[in-house]
Amino acid sequence: MDASDTIDGAKASAVIYRLMLTSRACGVEALAWLRHVLTELPQRTEDADIHDLLPFNFPKATAA
Repeated sequence: MDASDTIDGAKASAVIYRLMLTSRACGVEALAWLRHVLTELPQRTEDADIHDLLPFNFPKATAA
């Protein structure tokens, strides 16, 4: 069963897709940003403000 086989799965997939595209639009390396979020998020309380974890608040990717 694919994640998008259900309405909730499709919504979750759309949220992740939108965040990945937002990171790209902000000049952020998506995988680095996602690693940061997945490391940081479990350390936060359930009611913590997580706006600082959004892609536009992550350091821009630098050209190699």
